[in-house]
Amino acid sequence: MNQQPDLILANATIVDGSGADRYVADIAIAGERIAAIGRFPDATAPRLDVAGLVVAPGFIDSHTHDDGYLLAHPDMTPKVSQGITTVVTGNCGISLAPLLPAADTRVPQPLDLLGPPELFRYARFADWIADLRATPAAVNVIPLVGHTTLRVAAMEDTQRAATGPEIAAMQAMMEEALQAGAFGMSTGTFYPPAAHAPTEEIMAVGAPIRAHGGLYATHLRDETDKIVPAMQEALDIGRELDCLVVFSHHKLAGQANHGRSAETLAMMDRAAKLQPVCLDCHPYPATSTMLRLDRVRISRRTMITWSTGYPEAKGRDFADLMAELALDEQQLLEKLTPAGAIYFLLDENDVRRIIAHPAAMVGSDGLPFDPHPHPRQWGTFTNVLRTLVREQSVLTLEQAVHKMTGLAARNYGVAERGLLQPGYYADLVLFDPEQVGDRATFEVPVQASQGIQGVWVNGQRVWAEGAAGSARPGQVLAPTRGGQAAA
Repeated sequence: MNQQPDLILANATIVDGSGADRYVADIAIAGERIAAIGRFPDATAPRLDVAGLVVAPGFIDSHTHDDGYLLAHPDMTPKVSQGITTVVTGNCGISLAPLLPAADTRVPQPLDLLGPPELFRYARFADWIADLRATPAAVNVIPLVGHTTLRVAAMEDTQRAATGPEIAAMQAMMEEALQAGAFGMSTGTFYPPAAHAPTEEIMAVGAPIRAHGGLYATHLRDETDKIVPAMQEALDIGRELDCLVVFSHHKLAGQANHGRSAETLAMMDRAAKLQPVCLDCHPYPATSTMLRLDRVRISRRTMITWSTGYPEAKGRDFADLMAELALDEQQLLEKLTPAGAIYFLLDENDVRRIIAHPAAMVGSDGLPFDPHPHPRQWGTFTNVLRTLVREQSVLTLEQAVHKMTGLAARNYGVAERGLLQPGYYADLVLFDPEQVGDRATFEVPVQASQGIQGVWVNGQRVWAEGAAGSARPGQVLAPTRGGQAAA
């Protein structure tokens, strides 16, 4: 070693994030970085004997809505408690910035999923980035800028296509965001504020991505019967912008579409021969977003996560509330909204097939401000390790860690992270492979995972002995432009 380490994790079982087989070695940490990996019996630095435990790169949550939570709750306990050291924000077309609503204007759905109105205080993307850097959180940030946010900022009426001047205004905001450090653009044409945006508008607004080498992440226009044309639209946009396409939380919703993941993944494989493409997903058979009747009607069960109109509904089933209040579904919707819900509408075989695909990253898609959140907010990554690795053998430990680390780092164009290599940043997770698992459930979702022994971000420990630490070493990461889809 050329540098005196601050800490040695001795006798670690190393799963390095590349997909390669595990091995046993010591890891020396010096400052923010991994100083060396090998055997250092004579080193005088403090040693932590971790024999029998796994050390892996810190997990990268490829799909979050933590834009405001990073500022409101910088300890980021829901994430560090499951081994996450980096979050990708601004997904599904909704980012906290750039948007500075008038004082008397309500933040429209689904932007309100990002937190209370007072968090929307950034007229420029750079202003939000500056706040994140001035008051860092416990985790690193990979920021995206949301097309829906740009629409709401530029248009008084979002229930139509944008005009030429409005597109020009959105292009200017896109350019500002990319210059400030956004890794790319996300869209959420499933949601009302962007549902009226034609393909050509998205291509035009995203045009600055070409020069910056950014990426395009999309909550598809349709994830039910019309998912194939929705995927084709996203691929067309990616080709026009000459960028990586990320299919967000890829899924097939509703019983009529169960089993179609074989079709959509084959479509993606064909597209991958022509352009860079990948996906993120989570391991649960249920989704969560704003309350909508079209989703209620194709779900086996719908659970309310929050309600402005009837706060007592949180954690209750939609069907039970209909019976209890003697309301039909439309009447109950009107009583509850604005509201959020968990929808049980996915097939577990599809979920497993999607996450096992070589191009699949792991993303929680949690909504951190929900009073009764989907358990994915607290348990996605440890659920993968418990169910898909240890219990079902859908993935090997090495494959799962690769999806959570090295694959995501390469796709997002993040340098010197996602792998355990000398010189790389010391974003690390230490866990017991026989005990690691989620404890968050649909009934009791706010529960930290078990088996996570320690988490380090940029060399500083942010989780130890079952509790978050006081360190706030997270950084806003800078893109290495031109992320590539990786197998």
